[in-house]
Amino acid sequence: MLKKLACIGFFLLLSSGYVQAVEYKEGVEYQRVSDQPTESIDKVEVIEFFWYGCPHCYTFDPILSKWLETKPSNVEFIRVPAVFRPEWKVHARTYYALQAMGLGEKYHSVIFDAMHKDKKDIYSEEAMIDFLVSKGVNEEDFKDAYNAFSIDGQVRKAIQKVKGYAIKGVPALGVNGKYLVSGTSAGSYENMLRIVDFLIKKETTTAAKK
Repeated sequence: MLKKLACIGFFLLLSSGYVQAVEYKEGVEYQRVSDQPTESIDKVEVIEFFWYGCPHCYTFDPILSKWLETKPSNVEFIRVPAVFRPEWKVHARTYYALQAMGLGEKYHSVIFDAMHKDKKDIYSEEAMIDFLVSKGVNEEDFKDAYNAFSIDGQVRKAIQKVKGYAIKGVPALGVNGKYLVSGTSAGSYENMLRIVDFLIKKETTTAAKK
């Protein structure tokens, strides 16, 4: 009887929200990085580092999309295409070109699905152009955006962000220029976002004290 009452009592604590929130440890579930520049001064910046050719990024994408629907209002979310090899620049330039055209969100998941669900071989510039044209993107407009000088700068900036955060693999999440969360340290894709939520609260509290 006493054991049953203890179990009931513990359940009531859980349902009432009295159990202390999970605490994540620096150097265990997330890593501290050398301070990196952020693009927002009044919001907590969260960066997703990804690559279209990465199957893990593809699996993570819908989980992240669901989180984005309810992310805190004081969060600025940014995607950064990782470039670990020269050939990855095709996907980085594609991402930024579509963003410049105002088509980034429309075709982000389309490219992921094509590569991992439909097994499309779209690793070269020519293959990417053919694919996007087949999906309704204007060829000349895309080529102009893809080859724009501004895209060179964005790709260079992305490469610097990857180096600054000391990214070893993708997907990975950077928080406010200070912290890095990876699938390896978090243990699961869902837990990556729980840790990010923890860090957002940490940064929000720190900012409020200043």
